[in-house]
Amino acid sequence: MIIITGASKGIGRAISLRLLEQGHEIFGLSRNFGCSDFDGHSCDVSDYQDVRKVVKLIKKNKRDVDVLINAAGIASMNLLVTSPPTATSKIINTNLVGTINCCQLFAPLMMRKKKGSIINFSTIAVPLALKGEAIYVASKAGVEGFTRAFSREMADFNIRVNCIAPGPINTDLIKGITDKQISEIIQRQILNRQFDLDDVCDLVDLLLDKKSSSLSGQILNIGGV
Repeated sequence: MIIITGASKGIGRAISLRLLEQGHEIFGLSRNFGCSDFDGHSCDVSDYQDVRKVVKLIKKNKRDVDVLINAAGIASMNLLVTSPPTATSKIINTNLVGTINCCQLFAPLMMRKKKGSIINFSTIAVPLALKGEAIYVASKAGVEGFTRAFSREMADFNIRVNCIAPGPINTDLIKGITDKQISEIIQRQILNRQFDLDDVCDLVDLLLDKKSSSLSGQILNIGGV
């Protein structure tokens, strides 16, 4: 079974539908889960106890977990000095703490089988150090560092941990960014074009394929930096 956070919309939903089409068993998580396409549960990944309840449910039903994809994430495009005081905790708790919570609680379900794959999500905004995204960048830089360190902890259990870092993808996360800003970001990528949800899903396919069995602890920037 594949656990996917942020499964109700955006990147998480696109990945869920792609993997569902391929015949995988999907279990989606989101704050207000309401998808009819696949099984899932409402869960706030930033709440350790909330995630723990889902893990207990999976154990109770004697289900196996083979893959964890941490696609849940939020962003706030604003200068730091004009950001509301609640923005820091909200963004970091969802993006970084949420990723850590899910890895900490779901990894043991893979460790006992000594195999598995974990895919976290960052952003190209980290290496590009984008103006107006300081808090978001801080949260995702944490995800990247966590991915590298956690991959070493999981290596002895044959569990690979990697991270995908997309550029501007047409989801709710970039609604606050102007076309001019998106164009400027694209021009700073190695590949000067905008990528889409299919490109993200293709990279997920690669990381779940045995052909990528040599990759762990890697940050894969879509578009290149």
